[in-house]
Amino acid sequence: MRFASNQASSRTTPTTNPLTASQVFLLGASFLITLGSFAVLPYMSVLLHERFGLGLGVVGAVLAVASLVQFSGGVVGAALAARIGLRATMLVALAVRTAGFAAFVPGLTRPLVAVGALFLVSCGAALYLPANKAYLVAGCGHERRPGLLAASGSAFNAGIALGPPAAAPFVLTSPAGLFTGVAVLFALVGAGHALLPGVADEKGERAERKAEEGGVASGHLDDPIPSAVPNPSALPPFALTVLAVYVFMFFQHYLALYAVPRTSTAFYGTVLMGYAILLVVAQPLSARRLAALPYATALRVGFGAMAVGTAVLALGGRTGIAVGAVLLCLGEIVLFLKNDLEALDRSSAPAATVFGRQRLAAGLGAFAAAVVGGQLYGAAERASAVPVFWLLVSAQAVVLPALLVVCAAGTRRRARARARRRAGGELVGVHHPR
Repeated sequence: MRFASNQASSRTTPTTNPLTASQVFLLGASFLITLGSFAVLPYMSVLLHERFGLGLGVVGAVLAVASLVQFSGGVVGAALAARIGLRATMLVALAVRTAGFAAFVPGLTRPLVAVGALFLVSCGAALYLPANKAYLVAGCGHERRPGLLAASGSAFNAGIALGPPAAAPFVLTSPAGLFTGVAVLFALVGAGHALLPGVADEKGERAERKAEEGGVASGHLDDPIPSAVPNPSALPPFALTVLAVYVFMFFQHYLALYAVPRTSTAFYGTVLMGYAILLVVAQPLSARRLAALPYATALRVGFGAMAVGTAVLALGGRTGIAVGAVLLCLGEIVLFLKNDLEALDRSSAPAATVFGRQRLAAGLGAFAAAVVGGQLYGAAERASAVPVFWLLVSAQAVVLPALLVVCAAGTRRRARARARRRAGGELVGVHHPR
């Protein structure tokens, strides 16, 4: 028995067409996959440091490389999907992740095996996510993409929120049982994926239509004389994803260091839980409005929310931290979903390729934030001026997108000048033949 295909969904309107069985399964699988992953991965630093006695520098290096593999490997996952198909790629990815979690059991007494298991899990995540999202939206009209991607994001975020507290009682007391249970969970989810029907990845038809009508409005340089107006919506979503994740990851990495000493562990946990609930609920509800929002407006709202949110964090106290977290959540909802939608709309590449590139962009932003953030936070802490750290992050949320706009405008002006010179040369050749 196989699940129903997505393909029939594009023939009916979104108001009359419910989710297909395949889509329901994928959304449920997305929740279970992140639930299992985040039952283990957030505690890896504790296991590597306390159980194996590895130095914090070594642990940090291992986790940084594993994170980079998980994000940047999305382009490899996209290439594999183009070669063997979406369903087959998901099956390979889940097999790799299952093997990785199973390898953690012998890795409890062998540090090298544990590190290898971590990299297997990271490689599996890199292969899985582009194919998962591409399969979810395959055969669905453009009008249904926002809701499906928002629901997918909510499923992933719900698993991220619930995984750590679900595993907390078992991580140090019975880690072998925890790893075995997660490996079994992934094996079962993989078996369910084997029942999915084969679905072909789709190219960006809307982008191709835009290219035929003229690419300037969508930010391409198809027009022989492109506009030099510094329009933020003319920027590539890849670069804006790098910036959005870069700014957001300061909040992700350093809120605990900042909030716990100024409030309490319980308050910090409450903020995280409230953040997760808001994200899970609000993103699907706002998906259609975000899809209809002009890209330039979404960028201003998203980066503006992040800038104001990080500035409010500098105030400290329970109110400042709570309000800042809500504003950062708004920025995440707007920028992360809108950048993915815009990348799909502008590209004629298969959806898995687009999502793989977006994962790479997210990885670059996260890696840059980890490198820069540690230096900035350390300097602020040594100067006893930690709130200044958040003001610097806020300034970056304003300045960096503006600089990107200016650089893009300069590039387009140079392209316009080259196009005019080429056009002039062609006219000279016509009027003065040799």
